[in-house]
Amino acid sequence: MLEVHSLSKSYGNNPALIDINLSVEKGIIFGLLGPNGAGKTTLIRIINQIIEADSGEVKINNKILNPEHIKNIGYLPEERGLYKKMKVGEQLLYFAQLKGLRASEAKQRVKYWTEKLDISAWKDKRIEDLSKGMAQKIQFIATVIHEPELLILDEPFSGFDPVNAELIKDEIIDLKNKGTSVILSTHRMESVNLLCDHIAMINKAKKVLDGTVEEIRQLSRKNLFELKLRLGSESFPPHWIKQPSAGQDTKFHIMLNGGTTNQLLQEALTYGEVLSFEEIIPSIGEIFIQLAKDTDHE
Repeated sequence: MLEVHSLSKSYGNNPALIDINLSVEKGIIFGLLGPNGAGKTTLIRIINQIIEADSGEVKINNKILNPEHIKNIGYLPEERGLYKKMKVGEQLLYFAQLKGLRASEAKQRVKYWTEKLDISAWKDKRIEDLSKGMAQKIQFIATVIHEPELLILDEPFSGFDPVNAELIKDEIIDLKNKGTSVILSTHRMESVNLLCDHIAMINKAKKVLDGTVEEIRQLSRKNLFELKLRLGSESFPPHWIKQPSAGQDTKFHIMLNGGTTNQLLQEALTYGEVLSFEEIIPSIGEIFIQLAKDTDHE
């Protein structure tokens, strides 16, 4: 649905993006990760035609990005942008028509979304009179009201309490299931684990990671295992790293450099009763932190 080919952008002598290639399929949630200043916002602004790339190209549905595509994109920026003196209903109608909806259709969509998110009673309130969380709901509706094919969300859960964050998460999943392609830019790794089908990470203007969540976790395996034992004695092999654990049971982290897991379990049984045994596969958050450190030292 979205293709980015050899995209580069610099501000003076400072590169913001260097030869970036990405592909976002239809109907998936694509996580765009990276530390602050990595280049994510520059990429998002190029896709939204706020700024131009120095080189490379962006395609939507196999067509070079052009002004007509704006109507097919919904963009929720991290810096929210609502008109504080306008009433909620007027604001949503304005944004809907700005994206090309007829007045009658815009009114129907406003009614649908305000009822769906249980804010119909607030349509005549001014934005400045709303709580931060309520204003965030209005911003989200303004972003999706025209039913975009591509939805770009920059830290969409910022400012939400847990209940409303869950509500918006469910709405994002529902839009994905209806065929919307979603780019999710966030620092919240729990959101990535829960929502994303595919992720890419940018650091220091370069793409350093790209793949499905499961592929990336599997590629990051280190043959590290956690073993929990009820020890029969206090002796155990020196390469078993003892971990803090509660009660009488003892937990170890073991790097398997040779042999099989069955052989390791047989060895473990000679030292006590095996209570649990599992491989430790790094989380996306751990992979993110490690990659950021690695590229910082390059």
